[in-house]
Amino acid sequence: MTTTPAPQAPPFCPNPRCPFHAAPHGWRYQRDGHHCRLAPPHRVQRYRCCHCRRRFSDQTFRTTYWLKRPELLLPVFHGLLSCSCLRQLARAQECSPQTVLLHANRLGRHCQLFHELLRPRGGITESVAMDGFFSFEYSQYHPTSYNVLVGRKSYFLYGFTATELRRSGSMTRAQKAYRRENEARLGRPDPRATEKDCAELLAIAAPEPQALELHTDEHQDYPRAIARVAHLEVTHHTVSSRAARTTSNPIFSVNLNDMVTRHSDASHKRETIAFAKRRQMSIWRMAVFLVWRNYMKWASERRHQDTPAMRLGITEHRFT
Repeated sequence: MTTTPAPQAPPFCPNPRCPFHAAPHGWRYQRDGHHCRLAPPHRVQRYRCCHCRRRFSDQTFRTTYWLKRPELLLPVFHGLLSCSCLRQLARAQECSPQTVLLHANRLGRHCQLFHELLRPRGGITESVAMDGFFSFEYSQYHPTSYNVLVGRKSYFLYGFTATELRRSGSMTRAQKAYRRENEARLGRPDPRATEKDCAELLAIAAPEPQALELHTDEHQDYPRAIARVAHLEVTHHTVSSRAARTTSNPIFSVNLNDMVTRHSDASHKRETIAFAKRRQMSIWRMAVFLVWRNYMKWASERRHQDTPAMRLGITEHRFT
């Protein structure tokens, strides 16, 4: 038997034009009846804003708002982290792949907001490592670099970049001609994109002036990215990318994060047909992984003691 959760007070007016949408202090609302539905919660309380007279309900503030299959959110969430592609999930849940796609996109947006709500605001209090792994979207002519910033002791994933790259490596004459056609039609990726995105990632994770110990490989864009973040006093240590990826490696935490990402997310396998068709879809999939990695997955699979967020003191317990 399922129980209906008790309704909570509405946090703000959902009307973006209402002054109490962004600043709900002093906001007044009144109850405005209720409606019944087939999916739980079966009884939904309705309200009316006393200022703009906008009507809304408890369901307006729930993740399942406007979903016809709200029961799919949990299996889709776990399926995205079990290296399942969208069509496999659709077959398992007996629904359309488009339905799974819409649920996955909604989960990604909510995970972005969830991490933005809980991530540390006072800067970085530990030594961190930064490195990138390569993926692609739409086709292999559109490679993407995901540079991630990970705590060396906590394993907390502070954030990531999604940097558009130019296809490189050995290509046939026909492949080079096709790349020229794509770049003439869509534009050539910025050759300094990795440098700019990594600088922005550091600035967001550490917005205030502080001393920061950063470990990376010998990528040439990282020193230039650090030079762009003038408010940080960065002590930069480098290690060869060919060094053994063991626990004694200074960037082991980020290597472990990359390995778990490829193991858990089908769209980031090196050889896959489950690649994302748009970069935004790939970003949302990474946001789902970020929330799971930081707040739900144990930092150590052998010793179930804490999560990365618990190690930083962000949360007191592991989220389910």
